[in-house]
Amino acid sequence: MTIEIKAPTLPESVPDGTIATWYKKPGESVARDELLVDIETDKVVLEVVAPADGVLQDIKKAEGDTIVSNEILAVFKEGAIAAAPASAAPATETVSASESAAKGDVSAPEEIDEDRSDTAVLMSPAARKLAEENNVDPNLVQSTGKDGRVTKEDVVNFMKAPEVAPASVPAPASSTDVAPVIASAPALADGPRTEKRVPLSRLRAKVAERLLQATQTTAMLTTFNEVNMQEVMDLRDKYKDAFEKQHDGTRLGFMSFFVRASVEALKRFPAVNASMDGNDIIYHGYQDIGVAVSSPRGLVVPVLRDADALSFAGTEKTIRDYGLKARDGKLSIDEMTGGTFTISNGGVFGSLLSTPILNPPQTAILGMHKIQERPMAVDGEVKILPMMYLALSYDHRMIDGKEAVQFLVTIKELLEDPARIFLEV
Repeated sequence: MTIEIKAPTLPESVPDGTIATWYKKPGESVARDELLVDIETDKVVLEVVAPADGVLQDIKKAEGDTIVSNEILAVFKEGAIAAAPASAAPATETVSASESAAKGDVSAPEEIDEDRSDTAVLMSPAARKLAEENNVDPNLVQSTGKDGRVTKEDVVNFMKAPEVAPASVPAPASSTDVAPVIASAPALADGPRTEKRVPLSRLRAKVAERLLQATQTTAMLTTFNEVNMQEVMDLRDKYKDAFEKQHDGTRLGFMSFFVRASVEALKRFPAVNASMDGNDIIYHGYQDIGVAVSSPRGLVVPVLRDADALSFAGTEKTIRDYGLKARDGKLSIDEMTGGTFTISNGGVFGSLLSTPILNPPQTAILGMHKIQERPMAVDGEVKILPMMYLALSYDHRMIDGKEAVQFLVTIKELLEDPARIFLEV
């Protein structure tokens, strides 16, 4: 029986998608639920799997083609058997997919302690799963997918390939050879200078569009303050072991303190929790806080729903789960839709100070930064304290400078005396 493989139904907020990677070629046998193709949208990567055992007969949409909901992607014959096993793909020249996705004003969950040496490698979810199951280092796999993406077939071919003896390494130069090497160094400037042209992924293009829109359509202004993190750090050091034991391995980080402080400040200054809709202001009676996360595909902002109802453990666990999903490309569209306020943590990358850009239609975004010891004047004495700069970017059309400054001061006061967070004073 012949079956038409169709694109999934896309949400209203996602008008179309792009064929990212085909994992099977026409004539190849396919097992039920085996991954056929990845579809990249502005927000997530969608997977289309085989409906049954059979053969992929024909591909209607090639990699790079734009598709809409329920459009025919391929023709599949159920129960058929491939005439002959597919020949191994010839080795092709590839380029490194180890590109940094970090951006100065975005964050990644700081409490993810897994080995992150492969997080910069662009991989499909199926390829990553296969690599993890077989202990394959993604950095060693040559990529053939779009934008340097490692596909499942790349991992399979890597596992099938015979081990190659390492190339001989020249013996280190003796001390008498140093002078000639240094003398010939300028000749390297005449060597080839390579370039690589890679089209923007849909996600990165959408991020660029939204950031440009924010700078062009809002009256964005940033106010700064600094917070003494000593009390939070002492509280965390005192209870982190008991917290982790009590909550099944969930670690106590700094983000939960900032989320709770933001929730209390948003309740006191509702304009900061509002959004713009044309000439109307929408005041939200809830706090859905987005946490900016960098992933191999670019910036994503999953949302903590009803953050005021989350415990510290619930906040930390949700943020960690979002970080792992972002790394593996498993975030759903619902998890990244909405949000009334955003927190961005550039400090995990070492940023000391930055001006975060608004996430429309939200009216404000809080920027966290690196904790650094600095000499501070306290009661007429100089003390070395762990200080963090805070930045609040806001839309001046809706929020006055007084409200913005008071909002940021409130967060500062709550963090410098964490008991006030629990007492709501």
